[in-house]
Amino acid sequence: MTRAPKYRRVLLKISGEVLMGSQQFGIDIETVAAVAEEVAAIQRAGVQLCLVIGGGNIFRGLSGAAQGMDRAGADYMGMLATVMNALAMQNALEKIGVDTRVQSAIKMDAVCEPYIRRRAERHLEKGRVVIFAAGTGLPYFTTDTTAALRAAEMNCDALIKGTSVDGIYTADPKKDPDAKRYERISYQEVLAQNLRVMDASAVSLMRDNGIPIVVFSIRERGAVLDVLAGEGVYTVVAD
Repeated sequence: MTRAPKYRRVLLKISGEVLMGSQQFGIDIETVAAVAEEVAAIQRAGVQLCLVIGGGNIFRGLSGAAQGMDRAGADYMGMLATVMNALAMQNALEKIGVDTRVQSAIKMDAVCEPYIRRRAERHLEKGRVVIFAAGTGLPYFTTDTTAALRAAEMNCDALIKGTSVDGIYTADPKKDPDAKRYERISYQEVLAQNLRVMDASAVSLMRDNGIPIVVFSIRERGAVLDVLAGEGVYTVVAD
């Protein structure tokens, strides 16, 4: 990367649905490998990087609860789905030479480390990519909230959210061809307009800690490096 990145340390939030590729559900290994290449490019640019990956490609607690499951139990199942995604991403990253650690908010020593803030910071300082799994370890919290919480705990310069669209729009661009993309929008406008780029608690946490949210398309090859350099197509949420 010839352009200097704007940020020293970032948290990248990836929705679980991105890992499905063209499948209806589950993990598409080729897609995971492609996303891993984008993640590796960030790390190789000298940016300290941590990840939070959703679990919606495997199981979503809210949808389980909507079908009659106990909400807390459904959320724990969703947390386990994020661990599966984290391990898949770790495998893909290490295959291309990126040193990676998975830290889980639910203790499972056989497959990953427990979440310990100071240990995570040490991994980042050593140039390792840290993947935070199992959400907050508590039900009723989304992986968006987890991403915001970990970004604050890790003193990140930005929370970068990789989605299937290239920013925040006035309406769903897949359904409304007249939807307009915001270049920049305030936290309060996101909350007031209920734009749903992240849940309200996550947006509020980022506002309170002064950490910008950058929304871009993870599906566009090389887009993340443009975002890190302050170029390309994306939306910034900040005051």
